Amino acid sequence: MARSRHSARYLDIHPVDPQPRLVEQAVSVLREGGLIAYPTDSCYALGCTLDSAQGLERIRRIRQVDKNHHFTLVCADFAQLGQFVLVSNPTFRLVKNSTPGPYTFILPATKEVPRRMSHPKKLTVGVRIPDHRVAHALVEALGEPIVSSTLLLPGQEDPPSEGWVVQDLLDDQLDAIIDSGEVGIEPTTVVDLSGDGLEIVREGAGDAARF
Repeated sequence: MARSRHSARYLDIHPVDPQPRLVEQAVSVLREGGLIAYPTDSCYALGCTLDSAQGLERIRRIRQVDKNHHFTLVCADFAQLGQFVLVSNPTFRLVKNSTPGPYTFILPATKEVPRRMSHPKKLTVGVRIPDHRVAHALVEALGEPIVSSTLLLPGQEDPPSEGWVVQDLLDDQLDAIIDSGEVGIEPTTVVDLSGDGLEIVREGAGDAARF
């Protein structure tokens, strides 16, 4: 019986020296409003562009999360990050000292962030700069952050660590899967800096003791 849905494009991208041609293929999927699974320095993530309302809905559907779910803007560098969140001076030093790395920081969103992807009540958003060549190459080639969420499926304790496993689980629900070898299974450490103090929301791949 023929499948009603398409299969995801499977891209083998070198973890240390990403091939520009393949990176561009993944970025063109994003630019067309598609949804990708890609590796980071913590674990696999689902990603789409800022203006892809459909991409956000697909992530929510795959992960079975509600409108209060915090999405993360995966940024190429600090300059890009600063366009999308408000960073005070003390916060600036703290974030700067922890990037790139497996940390997500929750901060007040600027007007650049579409309302549909910031937290509906707090108007905050997660941001991070990953220490992973492929993730960095994707964001740099795209020229804007990738809206991301940990690829953690309902009822599963850990995200998948390899591309072929992602393909087995989600092939017809994605537009592209990037395989760069095995990645970790621990999501980022999430630090909320949007209030008066600092709150560790989730302990993950990044050392929380430094805060």
